[in-house]
Amino acid sequence: MKTQTILGAGGAVGRELAPALLQYTDRIRLVSRNPRKINPDDELFAADLLDPAAVMSAVEGSAVVYLTAGLPYKRKVWEAQWPLIMRNVIAACRTHRARLVFFDNIYMYSGDRLDPITEELPIDPPSCKGAVRAHVAQMLLDAHSAGEIEALIARSADFYGPGTGAVSVLNETVFKPLGTGGTANWLGGADFRHSFTYVPDAARATALLGNTPGACGEVWHLPTAENPPTGREWVEAAAAALGSEARMRSAGTGIVRFMGLFSPFMRELVEMMYQYEQDYVFSSAKFDERFGTMATPYNEGVESVAREDFGR
Repeated sequence: MKTQTILGAGGAVGRELAPALLQYTDRIRLVSRNPRKINPDDELFAADLLDPAAVMSAVEGSAVVYLTAGLPYKRKVWEAQWPLIMRNVIAACRTHRARLVFFDNIYMYSGDRLDPITEELPIDPPSCKGAVRAHVAQMLLDAHSAGEIEALIARSADFYGPGTGAVSVLNETVFKPLGTGGTANWLGGADFRHSFTYVPDAARATALLGNTPGACGEVWHLPTAENPPTGREWVEAAAAALGSEARMRSAGTGIVRFMGLFSPFMRELVEMMYQYEQDYVFSSAKFDERFGTMATPYNEGVESVAREDFGR
């Protein structure tokens, strides 16, 4: 079996992807600044993805490379670093003839209507961070079209799941406060439906796509349960699983903008509030039709978070 490599292995997605890859190979390389083993036989490789020589060495000998890295949630960091990372990774995959799988979000789509969110939505990002994601995704697709590399994009909705911590909005605004006796803070309108992708499902599907040569050259939405709850229903489900009272407050764009005067994170979130002021219904129908349904029902995912993260 040939090596399969995760770039950005220390994040929530990378940690779930590593065990999912065992179905396809026993040679798994974890790459980050300070990598730690997830499976007993993982190979560890310390590298900074901003360093082209380090990325070139990290990818050497790989059959498939998964780019699952995350960057600080800051527009200027994204603008400066994402294109450089993608350029380094494409160059390394081209040199070493490795297939590239990019774990992506949906920021690049038009914000005019997010129900349903399919792979066919126009690329017309309404935010600066979305413009960055559109640019780096196009870099990858252009390299594939030019025959430089084999590549595909695996896209997820906002995600949740055990162990996702601060990188999951749902965890930070709903599970964490309710799990500690507080009040959930729902972003946007509480009566809009909002899809969340369960990270273990996303990891299994990403591993499958990486080991399906016929999937290359395309964008794939990762398995996500249908019929998402509204914000209010998410809070009620989380509270029931945690055994707490379903207390909540809603924070619209104006409130988030005001909070941004004091919180850098909230300041960065203002341009993304369009996703929370309308129904946000993510469709993985294309994946389901090709590979079968893999999405965990929302009630099971909520119960898993309550059990594994909060001992409920």
